[in-house]
Amino acid sequence: MDFQVSERMQAALALIRTFVDRELVPLETAFLTQPFRSLLPELAKKRAKVKQMGLWAPGHPQELGGLGLDLVDLGLVSEALGRTPLGHFVFGCHAPDAGNVEILHLHGTPEQKRRWLAPLVAGEIRSCFSMTEVEMPGSNPVMMETTAVKDGSDYVINGQKWYTTAADGAAFAVVMAITDPEAPPHRRASMVIVPCDTPGFDLVRNINVMGHAGDDYFSHGEILYHSCRVPQENLLGPEGAGFAIAQERLGPGRIHHCMRWLGVCRRAFELMCARAAARRISPTETLADKDIVRAWVAESYAEIEAARLLTLHTAWRIDREGWRAARQDISMIKFVVAGTMQRVVDRALQVHGGLGMTDDTLLAFFFRHERAARIYDGPDEVQKLSLAKRILAERRA
Repeated sequence: MDFQVSERMQAALALIRTFVDRELVPLETAFLTQPFRSLLPELAKKRAKVKQMGLWAPGHPQELGGLGLDLVDLGLVSEALGRTPLGHFVFGCHAPDAGNVEILHLHGTPEQKRRWLAPLVAGEIRSCFSMTEVEMPGSNPVMMETTAVKDGSDYVINGQKWYTTAADGAAFAVVMAITDPEAPPHRRASMVIVPCDTPGFDLVRNINVMGHAGDDYFSHGEILYHSCRVPQENLLGPEGAGFAIAQERLGPGRIHHCMRWLGVCRRAFELMCARAAARRISPTETLADKDIVRAWVAESYAEIEAARLLTLHTAWRIDREGWRAARQDISMIKFVVAGTMQRVVDRALQVHGGLGMTDDTLLAFFFRHERAARIYDGPDEVQKLSLAKRILAERRA
């Protein structure tokens, strides 16, 4: 791998890191103890500052008002922002909006772009992505029960979805639904834009995740679509292309996720080292004097660096060869980085002892929310099996 970070990008990263430490980290106590909606006025001010700095929407195309960074640079930005839960939201590159911007830009009609894409990039509205179903296995996404049936000039959508991130307060959902049940499995589903104020779009609840339901952007909704009628012009891309479009979204999205997870790792590692150095366990010793803690520090540092290089190599390869050529790399980074993050956060929490279980630090938040990284976006087990099959097929050939 041969990539260089430009001087301009280095300067931007330094600005971002400073902004995160000075402007966002001080808001974390309020974030952990108050409803997210109560922070929105203050976060709007921070977003305005980001726009004034010329750092808004780093991954979105320049013609849409973003910076148009390639995946390597965007990954470095995502890592810097991932040190705080507020980073991506404040800089306008948060999931699921980032992925929805991408597919609207590539597949949206002029009217869809005017109505939904422009205000989404500007941060004036939010969106959600409605795919996972209650009774269907997320590990096999072609198994889906939600349908979008043509009726005159409309689609009528019926089904139940959950883990629709950020549905609470979203302006529209991109819904995966079966439009042709007789087609081959990967051609059955389509993506349809559904405004969230459409009759029949029922946000049943924000799901409790390890005891916390959240609100607004920081929530996962369960949605019931019951005779939800939208015009066929709301079809996003060709009919039957839902899975193909989702695959296009997957590679860049995984870089986005993995580098954010590495930002989480960095922050947990910083907290672990600070706690180890400061926590006295005798009149003459701190936790940092214990061999087991030193081993955790060494293991965490090495694992973070290895996972980071693997992810940046994958981003570099996607930029140059496309996501299809990097499929094995994309599978690898998913389970390698997710597993690294779980271990690092767990060690950091252990070093903090009882303090780590409270919301007086970010560690408990990371532990309960980021554990899902090994489930969503493709379970680790599925990624490992997929990678092994490709490797063994090449050896047999």
